[in-house]
Amino acid sequence: MIKSLAIAASALTLSATAAQAQSEPVHNIVLVHGAFADGAGWRGVYDRLTSRGYKVSIVQNPLTSFEDDVAATRRVLARQNGPAILVGHSYGGSVITEAGDAPNVAGLVYVAAFAPEVGQSTLDQYAEVPPPPNFQPDVQPDGFAFLNAETFKDGFAGDTDNSDAAFLRDSQVPIAMKALEAKVTTAAWKTRPSWYVVATEDGAIAPELLRSTANRIGAVTTEVKGSHVIFFTQSEAVAGVIEQAAKGVVLGDTSVKPN
Repeated sequence: MIKSLAIAASALTLSATAAQAQSEPVHNIVLVHGAFADGAGWRGVYDRLTSRGYKVSIVQNPLTSFEDDVAATRRVLARQNGPAILVGHSYGGSVITEAGDAPNVAGLVYVAAFAPEVGQSTLDQYAEVPPPPNFQPDVQPDGFAFLNAETFKDGFAGDTDNSDAAFLRDSQVPIAMKALEAKVTTAAWKTRPSWYVVATEDGAIAPELLRSTANRIGAVTTEVKGSHVIFFTQSEAVAGVIEQAAKGVVLGDTSVKPN
């Protein structure tokens, strides 16, 4: 009898411990930037999340090919000491769609981002809703593209001040067009719970396409007033959605979407 009670008490303790572990937030956050930029733009989000106790890692995509960017993201994911929330901005959404099947990815956050279906590329997404008129990539003879300097602010960073817009314009990182044309082979949003931030004044991806994408992948959606670089200009709101994801996932269960 005493032995039976001890076993029952032990089982209850293990059950309670498991329940507590599942209710605790994920503590690792991995941020993936998009085209024409680097990871430095995440500084505001990084500062807010680290001040709340999260371990935040930032991927520096080489933007030389889709495969290279996915590999860079997987490399950072492999360094995490537990489950992680994987966050992608813009083209970075395509990267996390492919890399997000890593076993330690507990959830995905798309920030004004693409989320292709298997067999689609980043550019294929524009077939549904074309890019706004001020988003104008200039493709160079070597196959890499910069954004047009004269329309950069309106097309990419409309809610920044002139100084920040000029810095982002003059420090932009060109992307290989072949990276934007590459087809994804995995759609991690099908098996991972997803959250989505719609930038309501996006000049690079039409807000209608952002909303349609969020709906298509079944993401928990938050609309925030801001331009395409909403992670830079509205870092508090973006950090809040990432924290919502970290607290909302159920560890060990990647088959159920959040309501």
